[in-house]
Amino acid sequence: MCSTRVPTAALALARRTLLATTAGLALLAAAPAQAQEAQIKFQLDWRFEGPSAFFLWPVSKGHFKQEKLAVTIDAGNGSGNAVNRVASGTYDMGFADLAALMEFHANNPTAPNKPVAVMMVYNNTPAAVFSLKKTGIKSPADLTGKKLGAPVFDAGRRAFPVFQKVNNVGPVNWVSMDPPLRETMLAKGDVDAVTGFYFTSMLNLEARGVKAEDVAVMLYPSHGVKLYGNAIIASQEMITKRPEVVRAFLRAFARAARDVVANPKAAVAVVKERDGIINAALEERRLRLAIQSSIATADARKEGFGQVDSPRLALMASQVADAYATKSRVNPDAVWNGSFLPKPEDLDIFSAARK
Repeated sequence: MCSTRVPTAALALARRTLLATTAGLALLAAAPAQAQEAQIKFQLDWRFEGPSAFFLWPVSKGHFKQEKLAVTIDAGNGSGNAVNRVASGTYDMGFADLAALMEFHANNPTAPNKPVAVMMVYNNTPAAVFSLKKTGIKSPADLTGKKLGAPVFDAGRRAFPVFQKVNNVGPVNWVSMDPPLRETMLAKGDVDAVTGFYFTSMLNLEARGVKAEDVAVMLYPSHGVKLYGNAIIASQEMITKRPEVVRAFLRAFARAARDVVANPKAAVAVVKERDGIINAALEERRLRLAIQSSIATADARKEGFGQVDSPRLALMASQVADAYATKSRVNPDAVWNGSFLPKPEDLDIFSAARK
């Protein structure tokens, strides 16, 4: 009987070829998974307006794609709804007033998926009281006994008890209406004053023929109310199961925020691409007012963009619990998680604001 022996060198070569082929096939199989973008559904607090540029810019300019994210941005209809939709799991992340998030936590202590704020965007609340100068309302105390108007869910109205307490304002009479009627009723004299976001109600009054110089504005932050405004929120599932995706989103957003602050005009052009019926000139003004009043503020420069001050956050938690008459007290440590924020140097968007 005869046998055939394969040379050792030939065996070694065959083995190396097999290993190389197997490794190559493994890499090819893994490539699609590695290249796959993480999907994020994001809920805005309101319709597409100037400030939406902060979220639409990174989509349009590829900032999210650079972080291997596929982000869908949807318009909203109020902070409360944005919080609820993230809590329900319909959306992964959102943009909402921190007070609305605090209210949800305190009123739903056993909810399985309570969203958490991961980046502060409006360091100062945009809430303000508007009146016509001809009414003679010059200070908060002059509001006592007056007829104030706002939708029942308006952030400024919800937080008015805080403004009221800080400024020793007596009882007022509230008139409720749908959002489109708020500034119309003030212009017609049906109410003495209204509450609303500064960059919304101011422009709406002008659109109704009221001159800016005829409007008296009391910004909450200028009258002792240091409430935080809107923040980026994330679901519990995102935080626990996809923390790197949250970090990637915030990195991309921070880069975009710097671009938007540096060039509001170009930023609004991106909003126009998404919603062709907007008035670009009007929305550029709205965006600039938002940056001036709520984003690039003295408080934000002191604390750092995206971040919060712990004592200030704790005070707000107490004020919101009182003003909103929540079922339980607000735990500031439960509503905020700053561990996903980019590095401080990546959060420096204010050098652009000084240009």
